[in-house]
Parts: sequence; structure tokens; C-alpha cells
Amino acid sequence: MATRIRLQRHGKKSKAFFHLVVADSRAKRDGKFIEKLGTYNPNTNPATIEINFESALQWVRTGAEMSDTARALLSYRGVLYKNHLINGIKKGALTEADVETKFAAWEAEKANKINNKKDGLANSAVAAKAAALKAEAESNAAKAKAIEAKNAPEVEEVAEEVAEETTEETATEETSTEEASTEEGTEETQA
Repeated sequence: MATRIRLQRHGKKSKAFFHLVVADSRAKRDGKFIEKLGTYNPNTNPATIEINFESALQWVRTGAEMSDTARALLSYRGVLYKNHLINGIKKGALTEADVETKFAAWEAEKANKINNKKDGLANSAVAAKAAALKAEAESNAAKAKAIEAKNAPEVEEVAEEVAEETTEETATEETSTEEASTEEGTEETQA
């Protein structure tokens, strides 16, 4: 019987999560399986991967085939790297102490990368929120100015109209006095 490590889909439409299982290669995708190795939730950022490390390592060591996604998940959690190091013991290139120190260093580096990503996402979320609040404050200030401008011109327009009327009245008075003086001047010249 050929065994295969693959994903089994669960969850709702557009909110899928997966179980990492060992199953007969002839079984249906969501059908009967031999053992559940863990879960994978791609909906979170970074994706949540929980794997029974020892059991997964045992299945990889016995030669179970892996789907591409299952291989990527096992590589991400270090199962394939640990298998590689253990094969180095068989060949005499490494000792068990070397394997443990190298794997511990790899785990620490991987945890550091994951924590940096989480911190970066948290910082970017805080920065985005601050930018949104600043943009909202600017928008509110612009709206307040628009409302003020809408309400204020009525008073200014009335004052401007009064000023225009007074200037028109003075202009008409001046023109009428000029006309009157020119008429008097023309009367005097005609007489």
C-alpha cells in the first residue's frame, strides 16, 4: 500500500482550513485516512501550522510520498531538515550532538523570522491606523472649513451688496451732479 502525506480540506467556502493526514494514495481527498499529523490554517497571517513533529518525521523516514503543499509545510516546520540531518548520521558525516545543535540553531532562526514578521505586521497595522486617523482628521477639518465657508459668505455677500449699493448710489449721485453741472454749463454757453 502506497502512503501519501497530503491535505484534507475542511471549513467553509472561502474560509478553508486543512488537516495534514497520511492516507492511502488511492483514497479520496477527504476520505479515509491512516493518521492525522496536524492542521494548516492559511486564513491567518502568518499562516498557522500545527504538526505532530515526531509522527510526521517517522512517516517521512518510512518513505511516505508527499504532495507539493504537504512538502512545503513539512519543510517550513523543519521535518525535512531534521530528516536530512538524521540521514547524515547514517552516512557518518554527523553525530547526534551535531544534529541537535544544528537543528536547535535552525529552529531559533526560524522562530526569530516568524516573530519579526508578526512584529512587522503589528507595526504596519499601527502605522496604518495612525495614517487613517490623520486622514480622517484632515477630512474633518476640510469639511468644517467648507461648512464655515458655506455659512460665512451669506454675511459677507450682504455686506458686499450693501457696499455695492452705496457705491452705486454714490456713483449715480456723482454722475447726476456731473450731468447737472454739465447741463448748467451748456445752458450758460447757449445763453
